Amino acid sequence: MPYWLMKSEPDELSIHDLQRLGHARWDGVRNYQARNFLRSMQIGDLFFFYHSSCPEPGIAGIARIITAAYPDPTALEPSSHYFDAKASPEKNPWSALDVDYVEAFPRVLPLAELKAQTALLELPLVQKGSRLSVMPVSDDQWAAILALR
Repeated sequence: MPYWLMKSEPDELSIHDLQRLGHARWDGVRNYQARNFLRSMQIGDLFFFYHSSCPEPGIAGIARIITAAYPDPTALEPSSHYFDAKASPEKNPWSALDVDYVEAFPRVLPLAELKAQTALLELPLVQKGSRLSVMPVSDDQWAAILALR
């Protein structure tokens, strides 16, 4: 089974919000490479839930993909922060999918700690200049991160 890492700003959707809700739509991805990764996800795939753009960025838990990708409705909503004036119902280049809660970690695994792990040197998250919000995680990287909990 492929593994993933997806970033969310906790004031938009946190692992604890997802825990309370049970499931949620993952939307607002506006990078083509990240979107393509999103589209390649399968129902049942697991991902690390990463809190970004916050005082303590890091991996906060695990969630699961529960739907295939579908057109992101926020691209068509003028009031949305993720509105895309070039998108239309007939031609929406952006995708969303639904996820459900699996587990919140006892502590957030901070980015600095992740960067210090030699097993994660190839993970795009820890590479200089990488800003992808959706990325694949290898089996070995998955195991190395789980060992940090």
